[in-house]
Amino acid sequence: MNRFKDWLLKGAESIAAAMLAAMFLTFLLQIFSRYVLAEPFGWTLELCLTLWLWMIFWGNAFVVRHDEHVTFDVLYHAVGKRTRQIFALCGAAAIVVGLAYSLAPTWDYIDFLKIKKSATLRIPMRTIFSIYAVFLVATIAVYAYRFVLILRKGAPEDWHKHEVGDT
Repeated sequence: MNRFKDWLLKGAESIAAAMLAAMFLTFLLQIFSRYVLAEPFGWTLELCLTLWLWMIFWGNAFVVRHDEHVTFDVLYHAVGKRTRQIFALCGAAAIVVGLAYSLAPTWDYIDFLKIKKSATLRIPMRTIFSIYAVFLVATIAVYAYRFVLILRKGAPEDWHKHEVGDT
C-alpha cells in the first residue's frame, strides 16, 4: 500500500512540476515576444494564469499534506489528548461537511461555464475551472479518511505509534 501511495504522490508531484515548467517556459516566451519581437502574444498571459490556477488546486489536492499548511494551533497543543482528538474530529468534519455542502452548487456553476470560452485560447471556461471540483472531491475524501483515522487512532500526534502514513 505504501509503495502505491508513494507512486501516486510522485505522479502528482510530477504533474505539478510539469505544469510549473510549462508556465515558466510560457512566461519566458511572453517576455521574448514582448521585449524582443515587440509584439506580445496575448495567449501566453492566459496560459500562465490557467496553469497557475491548476497548479494551486492540483498541488493542494494531491501534493501538500495537512501538516504542511500554516496552522494556528496554540490552543490545540495546550489541551489534553482527548480534547485534541475532539478538536481534530471537529476540524475534519467541518471541512468535509462544508466542502460537501458546496460541491453541488459549485459544480452547477462550473457546468454553466461551458457556454463561455477563454479569450485567446478558446478553451471552455468549464474546463479551466473544473480543477476546483477535482480539488473539492479530493479534499473531501482526504478529510473523511482523516476523520476515520482520528476516530480509530486518536489525535494525529499519536499516529506514529500505529505506523500510519501522512494524510
